[in-house]
Amino acid sequence: MSEVSTIGLDIAKHVFHAHGADSAGRAVFSRRLTRGKLLDFFASQPRCTVALEACGGAHHWARELEAMGHAVRLIPPAYVKPFVKRHKNDAVDAEAICEAAQRPTMRFVAVKTEEQQAAALVFRTRDLLVKQRTQLGNAIRGHLAEYGWVAPKGPSHLAMLADLLDDSEMAATLPQAARPMFAMMVDMLAELGTRVAALDKEIARRAREDEVARRLMTIPGIGPITATAIAAIAPPAETFAKGRDFAAWLGLVPKQASTGGKQKLGAISRMGERTLRRLLIIGSSAVVLQASRRGAPKGSWLEGMLARKPRMLVTVALANKTARIVWAVLIKQEDYRAPVAVAA
Repeated sequence: MSEVSTIGLDIAKHVFHAHGADSAGRAVFSRRLTRGKLLDFFASQPRCTVALEACGGAHHWARELEAMGHAVRLIPPAYVKPFVKRHKNDAVDAEAICEAAQRPTMRFVAVKTEEQQAAALVFRTRDLLVKQRTQLGNAIRGHLAEYGWVAPKGPSHLAMLADLLDDSEMAATLPQAARPMFAMMVDMLAELGTRVAALDKEIARRAREDEVARRLMTIPGIGPITATAIAAIAPPAETFAKGRDFAAWLGLVPKQASTGGKQKLGAISRMGERTLRRLLIIGSSAVVLQASRRGAPKGSWLEGMLARKPRMLVTVALANKTARIVWAVLIKQEDYRAPVAVAA
């Protein structure tokens, strides 16, 4: 029997499936495993390459398998799908993962440590609370509109509605059953705002204490939130050969539909890390807005782009440019130095 060199592992909550192959790609075994027996099974296997899809729980199992001496490779699910033959089940998925891992040009995801995942959790939590705050604010606006209470968009105007609800005379115009519900939603909104503010302070503290974050904040459009998010979520800069690869990982490069030597580019792919991409676009939007109002530096790239392109297109292009600068700053371990504009 051939010795296994690569194992494709399809993970789930309780039932797993392992597909082993030798160095020539021939199947050695295909086995269904329960959660309790998974580690015992891999402890009995010779040290080899174990491949998993980069999905929920993958980093945990990767760390456990690495501790046993196995070489673990995490593969983006989109790169595994082309290797799935016809119908989908656990055995077929495990075989596809094993086959994908043996391709010489396959791209892998860096395994995160527990500390890295914990550092990233603060941003995930903040995003969740901000979404809940927005959802709750929209609910208050929508329900009050049914009683003729309207206000322009924006948190300040939402606070005005909350003040009106505290006014006993104004609140008396609402049905008795509706008043406690509005009071509950307003209290929840205030509590969410307090929690988001606390997380903002925690992020700012981390940015001050982290050398990489301080270096990233020298780049225009990158503040404490974006800087610490990049430091916590992004893989090592050495993972990418050039800045464009990092921008592509973020989904900030255009999609291609080129053929026959004719290049056809579309909108950005949006196939990368959503959190960092959104933060970079928000930061670039602030830079472009300020340049639109006060004017960009004479002879700068931004001035030329604003003169001939729509503002939103310039914003995304600047986010792409910022991503490349981020990669260069991380690779060189230097603060950002703004280029000197050349007068026409």
